[in-house]
Amino acid sequence: MRSYRRNRPDRRPPGRLVATAAVLAGVLVAAAGCAAGDDPARSATEAVVPVGTTSPLPSGGPTTGAPSAPAQVPDALRFSAKTLDGTAFSAAELAGKPVVLWFWAPWCATCASQAWTVAEIAPKYRDTVPIVGVAGLGEQKAMKDFVTEFELAGTPQLDDRAGALWRRFEIVEQSTFLIIDRDGRVVHQGFLDGEDLTRRVAALAG
Repeated sequence: MRSYRRNRPDRRPPGRLVATAAVLAGVLVAAAGCAAGDDPARSATEAVVPVGTTSPLPSGGPTTGAPSAPAQVPDALRFSAKTLDGTAFSAAELAGKPVVLWFWAPWCATCASQAWTVAEIAPKYRDTVPIVGVAGLGEQKAMKDFVTEFELAGTPQLDDRAGALWRRFEIVEQSTFLIIDRDGRVVHQGFLDGEDLTRRVAALAG
């Protein structure tokens, strides 16, 4: 068995002064009407933005609440890689969710027996408990063939031929499932059969 070692006022010019108080009052009333706008039905809460400035509201209109803060990225998800098809992958995008990392090798019979379970449940839990494969201990062509044979293309499969992630997580054998909870804690690292994997993923999604 092969393994990896750790190593932002509009001013107008003043008009003529009017002698009578009545006319002056009329001018003031008219000015107030202009300041309020031409539409008497305008809401008092509508934001008025001076011409030439940018509205503080987003183009879609006022929001109903403060934007939610992004999830803090735990140490366990501070890594990036490339998938077997060459797509960039950032684990930080999964922060705030439980995540399952599956370390497999293309020649591993046990991995093959578990692949069908992963292919079956991974799409169902893609948005709640992402399952990410980490392929190692083999050649890229063999890894791609494995993904095709077991219909794993709908699940991210990372190309870790160099063993960087295997060493990072101290994986010494295949097949190993490493489960990270939504707080970033590793709550399981080791073997799981199909039934145990399905049960654990369903519980994390609940």
